Amino acid sequence: MTATVLAIQVLLPLALLLWLALLPAGSLSGFALQAVGTGVFLFALARVAQWAVPVWWLPWVFGGLWLVAVLVWPLRKGVTGLPLLPSGLWGWSGLALSLVLIGVGGWYGVRAMAGQSLPPVEVVDIANPFGPGHYLVGHGGSNTLVNGHMRTLDAGVDRFLPWRGQSYAVDFFGLGPWGLRARGWRPADPGAYAIFGAELRAPCDGTVAAAEGRMPDFEVPNEDAVNRLGNHVIMRCGAAEIVFAHMRHGSVTVVPGDQLAVGDRIGEVGNSGASTEPHLHIHAQRPAEAGAPPISGEPLGLRIDGRFLVRGDHLVGSDG
Repeated sequence: MTATVLAIQVLLPLALLLWLALLPAGSLSGFALQAVGTGVFLFALARVAQWAVPVWWLPWVFGGLWLVAVLVWPLRKGVTGLPLLPSGLWGWSGLALSLVLIGVGGWYGVRAMAGQSLPPVEVVDIANPFGPGHYLVGHGGSNTLVNGHMRTLDAGVDRFLPWRGQSYAVDFFGLGPWGLRARGWRPADPGAYAIFGAELRAPCDGTVAAAEGRMPDFEVPNEDAVNRLGNHVIMRCGAAEIVFAHMRHGSVTVVPGDQLAVGDRIGEVGNSGASTEPHLHIHAQRPAEAGAPPISGEPLGLRIDGRFLVRGDHLVGSDG
């Protein structure tokens, strides 16, 4: 995983930027397509990839370098007298590569942007569930390109049916100093992650339908594939349920039947259940049928503080 992330999210963008800066096309059309192709591809990568690893602001650095390379090109080359079309195998190969980048980047970029639209289901509005802190969306949105949870909408896969309610879930990472999610690349200690121990609060007025806080927190990347929710709280808010998963061992402060108001403390983020590193999983669903798995209810969309959050969005917790 580490090698893949480095290759796709660090080395590939740097290679494209070096190509644009050091080997610009020698024709007007060639450079125009080279600039558009690298720009579109970098934009798509910024919207599709998770930027908790590496750091979230790296796409902005890539964007700044791309802009400098594009603006400097006329000063280095001078546009007067340049041919409109490339010449020779190298020139036409560069133009072909640019067209491939435009095609691939455009397709993924458009799909990623489409994931920002609301899903075709009822959407539940809730308040911010976090106490103080700064958080980044890892999975969120309305298509599988930006929200892996949506694979459980596939009714043809039996093993997804017990988890169908989570299909429009949002996963959050925490951001610490310098925008880093952890002290280190992927430390084993869950306490090294910025979100571990973050305070969670009731995001609506309602009743606690289920609560579990006795399961252990695992070292990264271990997980519990059987008790997938880990420590969790399920709140009944009107006709919907709000599910918090992967909470910290011993942190859950509520029990079934408790009446909660917006802002009441319910526990902390941990690394229990099917969680390969500390994060908050939160989703909305209809209550599951009696005797059915707890998150097999009909999935609902979720809007937090009026925002439908998608991969790469930021959320600042409440200090109050």
